[in-house]
Amino acid sequence: MANENVIHIGSEEAFDQLIAGDTPVLVDFWATWCGPCRMIAPIVEEIANAYAGKAIVAKVDVDEQGELAQRYRVMNIPTLMLFKQGQLVDKAIGARPKVALEQMLNKAL
Repeated sequence: MANENVIHIGSEEAFDQLIAGDTPVLVDFWATWCGPCRMIAPIVEEIANAYAGKAIVAKVDVDEQGELAQRYRVMNIPTLMLFKQGQLVDKAIGARPKVALEQMLNKAL
């Protein structure tokens, strides 16, 4: 069952529009074949639910959106990036515990 609080980015235009606002956006760069990505997926969904209305959580499949992955120099996945007003404000590479992602978001709120 899909989580309605997680936005799946389908184009560069949608990505650019999403990150341009005042609301912080946590973006999970991932792939279906990535074990650590699947491992943190439930944590990302928990964060999306907990921060609904305060922050936006989005996912970018690097296989489908290779241009975005290249633009942000995503070399390893999962890579989680936090944007505010279109600017990258924080970044975490690799699987992270829930508390680390909460700390990232709380700094941007």
